[in-house]
Amino acid sequence: MTESNYLYVAAIDFGTTYSGYAFSSRTDFKRDPLEIHANQSWNAGSTQLASLKTPTCLLLDSDKKFVAFGYEAENEYADLISDQRHGDYFYFSRIKMYLYQNKNLSKDLMIEDISGKSLLALDVFSLSIKALKDHFIERVNKLVKNIQIDDILWVLTVPAIWDDNAKLFMRTSAEQAGIHPNKLRIALEPEAASIYCQTLPTKKSVDADSEIVVAPVGTQYIVVDLGGGTADITVHEKINNGRLKEIYFASGSKCGGTSVDAEFFNLMEKITNPAIMNALKGEHLANYLDLSREFETKKRSIKPNTTGRINMKIPNALNLVCKEQLGQTLKSVIESSDFSSKVSLKGDKIRFEFSLFTSLFQLTIDSLIKLMLDILSEKCCDGITQILLVGGFSQCMLVQKAVKDTFPKLTVIVPKDCDLAVMQGAVMFGHQPNIIAHRIARCTYGFRKKKTFDPAIHDQNHLEIVNGEAKCIGLFDAFLKRKQPIQPGKIFKTMAISRPSEGGEFKLHIFKTEKENPMYTDEEGCSELGVIKVEKPNPTITENIKVQVVLGETEIQVKISGTELGKNHNVTIEMI
Repeated sequence: MTESNYLYVAAIDFGTTYSGYAFSSRTDFKRDPLEIHANQSWNAGSTQLASLKTPTCLLLDSDKKFVAFGYEAENEYADLISDQRHGDYFYFSRIKMYLYQNKNLSKDLMIEDISGKSLLALDVFSLSIKALKDHFIERVNKLVKNIQIDDILWVLTVPAIWDDNAKLFMRTSAEQAGIHPNKLRIALEPEAASIYCQTLPTKKSVDADSEIVVAPVGTQYIVVDLGGGTADITVHEKINNGRLKEIYFASGSKCGGTSVDAEFFNLMEKITNPAIMNALKGEHLANYLDLSREFETKKRSIKPNTTGRINMKIPNALNLVCKEQLGQTLKSVIESSDFSSKVSLKGDKIRFEFSLFTSLFQLTIDSLIKLMLDILSEKCCDGITQILLVGGFSQCMLVQKAVKDTFPKLTVIVPKDCDLAVMQGAVMFGHQPNIIAHRIARCTYGFRKKKTFDPAIHDQNHLEIVNGEAKCIGLFDAFLKRKQPIQPGKIFKTMAISRPSEGGEFKLHIFKTEKENPMYTDEEGCSELGVIKVEKPNPTITENIKVQVVLGETEIQVKISGTELGKNHNVTIEMI
C-alpha cells in the first residue's frame, strides 16, 4: 500500500465493553501527529457517563437485519422489553471475549444473544464493525464532501495476546463489513498505545509528578493495556529514528474491568438473590443498564484512601422487583441479608462499606500484579524503568496504587485520556506502520510436510507407504519459532508441490503451536491457523510452487509463484 492512495486513516477500536473510532487526514498527521479526531456525539442515554466510545452492543430484528449499535441498541432494546415486543429480536453485548475464550474458531462458530438465540458469530461481528464504519463515513462526509471508502485506510485493533485465528476472524469480519482487504491493517492494542505515548509531551499525565516521555534511545518500558476483558501487556525499547523494538513477546490474561463488574453483580445477587437480579435484567433492562453505568463511574473514580461508605444510585425498579418476587422492600431484603452490617439503603442510594466495595477489585488486581511480576522477572526485562498504564480500566485509582506500591523503583505513567490511547495510537500506526522495528514471535508456525521415514526419529503412527516408499506424514516444518526475534518484512522461502490429484486447486495449510520445537502437526497444542487456496490455470500438471512467507508484521502474509501461477501472487489465509 503506497502513501499516496489514501486521504484518511480511520482506526476502529472494537472493545469488550466499549467501542469507537478515531481518524486523521494524511495532511494533518504530517503537520501534527496528535491532531486526531474521535466521535463526540455518542448518546449515553439517561446517565451522564462521559465516554468518547459507545457500548459494544448490537440489536437485530427478527429477520436478522441491523437495527442499532451502541447506546442506541441498549436504549431501543430496553424500550422493546418495556413494551413486551423484544421476543423476536437479537441483542448481543460484550461479544469480543468469545474470540479470546474460544480456541476452535471457525467461520461456522455460533454465538448466543442475551436470550439464548444463536447466530453466526461472523455475521454478528461484521455487522458491528459495519455500524462503526458507516458511522465514521457519515461523520467524515460532513467534514469533507465526497469522501469515498477507497480514500480511507482502515486500522482495526486487536489484543496482542489473541492468537492468530482470532486476528484472522476479525479481518474476515471487517472484509465482510465492506472493507477492502488491501485497505485494512491490523494493529495490536498495546503496540498502538505505546506508539501514542511516544508523542506526548513531558508531564502530560494523570500524575503531575510523572515524566511521560519515553524519549531517550535505549529506554525500556512495559505497556499494560487494561481494557474491559483482558490485560494485554507488551515490553518495548526505544531505538533510533523514533522506532520501537519488542523485547518480550506479548502476554496477558482475563483480568480486565469486566472481571470487577462480574464481582459487583455477584455481590448484588448475594445481597438479594440471583432471581432478583435476573428479573431486573430481564424485565427492566434500562434500569439494569443504568446500574451498570453507575458502577462503571464509581469503578473509575473511587480513591484508595477514601473513608466512610461508597454511595451508588440504585434504580427504583430493583425495589419493585423485590416486592414482586419476595414480598419485601429492597431495604428489608438488605437488612435481612448476610451483608446488613456492610450494606445499607438510604433514599435512592445503596451504601457499601469501603472495605467491602474495594474487595470487589482484589482478585482482578492480584491477577494483574502476578502477571506483571512474572514478566518483569524475565532476564530480558532487567532494564525496564517505566510502566505505562493505558486502557479504560487503568483509570481506576485502586489499580494505579497497587501497581505503584508493587513496583516502587519503576516510574508509573498514566497518560491523560488513557482510555483513548489505543484508538489514537492505532491511527498513528496506520500512518507509519513501520514504526515497530522488531517483534518477538508468540508461537511457532509451520507447514505440514511429508518426508522420508526414519525409524530412529519418527514414530510408526506417522508412517505411510507412498508408491513403495516409506514416508513420514504430518511433520511440522517450522518457518518461525516461538520467542524468536523477527524484523517486519523478513521473508521465509520454501517449496511445495502441486499435483493433479488436488482437483485443480493448490492448497497449503499453516499450523501453529506454543511449543518451540514441535515434531508433528497433530500433536497436542498444535492447531491449524488457516489454509491458502489458489485455483490452478492448468490442473493437469505437477508443478513446483515457490512459497514466500512475510514475517514480523501483525499478521502473516504469503506470496506464491510458479510457472503456471505467475510471479509473486499475493494470497490470503482463509479461515477453516
